[in-house]
Amino acid sequence: MLQLQKTHSGPQSRSSARAIGVVHLVGAGPGDPDLISVKGARLLQQADALVYDRLVHPALVEETPARAEKIYVGKAASHKSMPQDAINALLVNLAKKYRTVVRLKGGDPFVYGRGGEEAQALRTAAVPFTVVPGISSATSVPAHAGIPVTHRGLAQSFTVVTGHTALHASDIDWSTYVSADTLVVLMGLGKLPAIAEKLMAYGKPASTPAAVISQGSTAAQQTVTGNLADIAVRASALPTPAIVVVGEVVTLHDEIAWFHPNQTASENPPVFTEHIYAVSA
Repeated sequence: MLQLQKTHSGPQSRSSARAIGVVHLVGAGPGDPDLISVKGARLLQQADALVYDRLVHPALVEETPARAEKIYVGKAASHKSMPQDAINALLVNLAKKYRTVVRLKGGDPFVYGRGGEEAQALRTAAVPFTVVPGISSATSVPAHAGIPVTHRGLAQSFTVVTGHTALHASDIDWSTYVSADTLVVLMGLGKLPAIAEKLMAYGKPASTPAAVISQGSTAAQQTVTGNLADIAVRASALPTPAIVVVGEVVTLHDEIAWFHPNQTASENPPVFTEHIYAVSA
């Protein structure tokens, strides 16, 4: 983890110089804690309060001062979580109490991270905020599997879509994604059979190369490749979070895969589980 000098060790309430605090919407990157930005890491070390998600590495939580208030609001498909409206209200209330509030999200806060919704809520409440972009899992996780989302001669463009509502035809029109050179599907593993079926029904060849990368950039990373017709079966045992890639670039996996998780297992154990951190004062 990048070593930065911490500036203070405890919460600064609004009795400090500012009448209201600043909320920083920070991207944590795809999983490896070293992939957070320098600015993001510095803000963690200055935080008076931290609000964080399930896909945030525990090492990043530990970068905050010991006395900082830490609140876990992670979402998981099989567990109840704090509603987004409640998270928005929480951020506003924390800004009234503390000088520096960090909202830490996996990946990039503005790429399927609901960061835009939180920014709107903060603006409505007249709470100052900043956005610190993070490395999106949409490109970095395939990269860790040796799959570039664009490659001369194979893919001139890529498209990113959520698969979270794939079973509801009215929510996602999969016919619009059939022509994508490279299709990256986030949060789609659980509905991959339906996604693949819809893409093939709209004309995507069943032989199109496909891959699923699970727990990307961590020591628990696993990659399964196949084609659109069989990838759902091949990858059915993989744990979430996982990213689906469909396109000819998947054929590069065997040739240029560079990340070997087993070599770093002692340094970066699997992390994508429910964190043990609780609200602390």
